[in-house]
This record gives sequence, structure tokens and C-alpha cells, in this order.
Amino acid sequence: MATTQPNPQERIARQLLTQSPGLFLGLDCDDAVQYWDSYERTVAIVPRDTTSVKDAETFELDVTPCGTLSDWCRHVRGTRGWDVGPHVGGSMVGDLVRGAEA
Repeated sequence: MATTQPNPQERIARQLLTQSPGLFLGLDCDDAVQYWDSYERTVAIVPRDTTSVKDAETFELDVTPCGTLSDWCRHVRGTRGWDVGPHVGGSMVGDLVRGAEA
């Protein structure tokens, strides 16, 4: 049976971000799910095993050394690493070309 209930991480991201729940960026190697809010230029990092907003973090790009979402994704790759993702950047045409090459 299909459900429309969001998973706990998505529910928490909805509480933290204006663009609810934001764009799923990926799962980092610290086992936290990351979401992007383009309206606020903010990333929400929600540990995968959390059930509370108090255990999650948000980072506004304007108050970090990262000027763009691509910079943020590179920063995560260098500090935490990505287990799944990041799922951003490029274009639909680029995604189709990469998919055809795979």
C-alpha cells in the first residue's frame, strides 16, 4: 500500500525550510540527508536517524565561504563525502547525455 506520509527527514526539512521540503541533494557519508532551499539559499542537514528538529542544522550560503550550491556540494565532498548524490547541477539535456553514456 502506497503512503503519502513524508519520511522523518523530509518532515523535519519541511519545518526548517521555506521551500518545503526543499530539493533533495543527497545523503552524505555522515549519514545525514541534505536538502536545498533556493528561496532562502539555505541547506538543511538532517541526520538520518533523527526524529527531532533540534538535531538538524541549517546553513545559509551567504554566511558560509560557499558562494554557490556547487561550492557547497564540493565542500561536502571534501569534508563529509557523499554516499548518495549530490543530485544538482547541469541540465536535463546533460543528464540525458550522461545517462546514455552509462
